[in-house]
Amino acid sequence: MPIRLRFRCQDKGGSDGLTHMTKQGFDLVLRDAVLATAGDTCRADLAISDGRIVQIGRGLAPGLCEIDVAGRVVTPGGVDAHCHLDQPMAPPVKLADDFFTGTRSAACGGTTTVIPFAAQRKGGTVQAAIDDYHQRAEGRACVDYAFHLILTDPAPAVLNEELPRLIKAGYTSFKLYMTYDALKLSDGQILDVLDVARTHGGMAMIHAENSDCIAWLTRRLEAAGRTAPRFHAESRPTLVEREGAHRAIALSELIDVPILLVHISGGEAVQQIREARAKGLNIYAETCPQYILLTAKDLGTDDSYFGARCVCSPPPRDASSQEEIWQGLADGLFTVFSSDHSPFNLTGEDGKTPGGKEVAFRHIPNGIPGIETRMPLLYSEGVLGGRISLNRFVELTATQPARAYGLYPQKGTLAIGSDADLVIWEERDFTLGNEHLHHAVDYTPYAGMQLRAWPAMTLLRGQIVWDGANFAGSPGQGKFLPRGLPSLAPPSARKGAQPAWR
Repeated sequence: MPIRLRFRCQDKGGSDGLTHMTKQGFDLVLRDAVLATAGDTCRADLAISDGRIVQIGRGLAPGLCEIDVAGRVVTPGGVDAHCHLDQPMAPPVKLADDFFTGTRSAACGGTTTVIPFAAQRKGGTVQAAIDDYHQRAEGRACVDYAFHLILTDPAPAVLNEELPRLIKAGYTSFKLYMTYDALKLSDGQILDVLDVARTHGGMAMIHAENSDCIAWLTRRLEAAGRTAPRFHAESRPTLVEREGAHRAIALSELIDVPILLVHISGGEAVQQIREARAKGLNIYAETCPQYILLTAKDLGTDDSYFGARCVCSPPPRDASSQEEIWQGLADGLFTVFSSDHSPFNLTGEDGKTPGGKEVAFRHIPNGIPGIETRMPLLYSEGVLGGRISLNRFVELTATQPARAYGLYPQKGTLAIGSDADLVIWEERDFTLGNEHLHHAVDYTPYAGMQLRAWPAMTLLRGQIVWDGANFAGSPGQGKFLPRGLPSLAPPSARKGAQPAWR
């Protein structure tokens, strides 16, 4: 059973005592907390008024409401900078989570800001994708949110007019694909977009895999009758990611602009990033829970379709790749730890069995759920497992995503003036099951794992949205966040070095 925090609230005439500063003191005070940021850890009280952190210290004045944290760890609310919610798909496939269920799940897992993707349709404008996404999110999001852009058709009007205008308006990051027929760009198109990023700012995110290699391998596997989910991994070996990463880095070097390589899965791509940094290139990188906790074995056997639940791209690798990813998380190679939440139901006609049928691996929708489990998994396996420090955990899950995508210091830290987005952690052993989660997906790939921590409480701008047992927020509570330009420091080039911003 969850540990219940001691919560005291005085009635001063307000409906909940959490929304207005009064002469009696702060709106809310957290007492006796172990406050962790990317750079420091201290034991203190924290006061909140009007949704922001207003004071940190010992023996603070009373608040209308108070929470006795009793020495538990408090970190900034998580920033999940790579997730997919209610993104349009070709029928019959459909994402299981919309902005309500997806952000509800995020809040219950300690994440208070999400950045999903507004995807341009080929032949359409980027603005049309943004307008559609605002309609999908408005009145439904339970945590704060921003939008990345997915560029699929960088026509001259997009490059010369639309993208510069949107960057100025606060849509300061865009994802570029090297694979998937409906999404991929040529090297020349990627160079065009990187040139806009160099001129106008913003952060280009690149999904780096060699599309032609994948297509060739897929044809060979299908001709041999090897179509079970497990062959998805064989169609995307580590060299496919290595080549894509190498090429993306070369394009970045040619234009002389930083890029962020998303969902890095294997040691060969890690080595490409290390070599680029040794040359002084500003190459940032992201990884995800599936690459430290799952392997290709989770894709099943030749005669099993159950492995469809773990089909994602890049696919999970092997134990040695997991160790390479853990090393990169520990030594500063990775800038961001995201969920890449891409939720498809395992059963039914609109998910991993399109039309209600078991299909060849190349037709299985790519993606797995993870928006709620991202932070607890890394806290349990990383911090309590002795692989990374508590401060590094905060860096990866909150501070650096906020810096990379123009939300810092409003989000991602515990500082005077920052939004009061907080997670109070409860350290306890339990076995994870899908019944514990609040997404709309019928499975979690991490079911049966032994976890050691879960949020005891999540606060969004000083309001409780998860009380340790129940979702306490509401649809429409989340606000849209226009963003500034990235504020990342250049990544360290020395293997094993701490990041320069530590």
